Amino acid sequence: MDIPTLRDVLLARQAIKPYLAPTPFYHYPALDALTGAEVYVKHENHQPVGAFKVRGGINLVSRLTAEERARGLIAASTGNHGQSIAYAGRLFGAQVTIVVPEGANPGKVAAMQGLGATVLFHGAKFDDSVKHAEALAAEHGYRYVHAGNEPLLIAGVATYALEMVEQEPDLDAIFAPVGSGTGLAGVCIAAKALSPSVRVIGVQSAESPAGHDSWRAGQIVAGRNDSFAEGIATGRGIELPQQVFRGRLDDFVLVPDAAIRQAMVWLIERAQTLAEGAGASPLAAIMQMKDQLAGKKVGMVCSGGNSSLDHLRQALNAAASS
Repeated sequence: MDIPTLRDVLLARQAIKPYLAPTPFYHYPALDALTGAEVYVKHENHQPVGAFKVRGGINLVSRLTAEERARGLIAASTGNHGQSIAYAGRLFGAQVTIVVPEGANPGKVAAMQGLGATVLFHGAKFDDSVKHAEALAAEHGYRYVHAGNEPLLIAGVATYALEMVEQEPDLDAIFAPVGSGTGLAGVCIAAKALSPSVRVIGVQSAESPAGHDSWRAGQIVAGRNDSFAEGIATGRGIELPQQVFRGRLDDFVLVPDAAIRQAMVWLIERAQTLAEGAGASPLAAIMQMKDQLAGKKVGMVCSGGNSSLDHLRQALNAAASS
């Protein structure tokens, strides 16, 4: 698999431009007061499916051949990747099947079904769904769309990093969450190409640290996968994003689920923003690194806003009792 280049990202921007508008990149003084930094939020929660991955889905499916689209597409997802492929499949006339874990976010499942995808439940964890999707692809000849090992997905989602750096070229740091790792890989490629001095920092839950641990170890590792935040709940590092991280990623931090829930509430209170756990995790990391970031200009990627009502209640109840 070839690592995408800035040229690939620029081509992706042309591919998605007819279908997606740039998302806001807003500054919130109330977050400054909380963090001690100058914080800008990239609102990928404003995408039509509520998450950044739709950029990659449109870029990839728009480039498939007519034969690949006719075979149908299949993917495994905890929700946002599946919505992305379902949305793009509807745009370009491809049948889509998404395999999700048994406890998948019901709102995301309903959204995928509403976009015309067939949703199959299989396994307790995302990694179980991956194995089943791969088996179905081999059996039926579907075009399997991996959540991370797809250069066109990475080039597509990297377009949000272009928008961030073009709007605020003097950012000191960008924080992005890591599930499959495509979003952070996109920041590493696009932001580093346009602004080499910007620090790129990945964020993952301490309850699902496989991406972080793979980067630290310099090889793909598997680990526990217990985070409530399904967008960053993966039990194994993914090859292509990890290749992109090498030599480009400045730091990778783990934050506990409790801090992610608190960050969800802070975003509601201080930025009028509904973020799912993955989308709130960068703020949790900024708070964890508060002393290092004092006075710095920081961008954070709110990767999605598709919180389940149950997760939102948990976050609000935890904040009320603290």
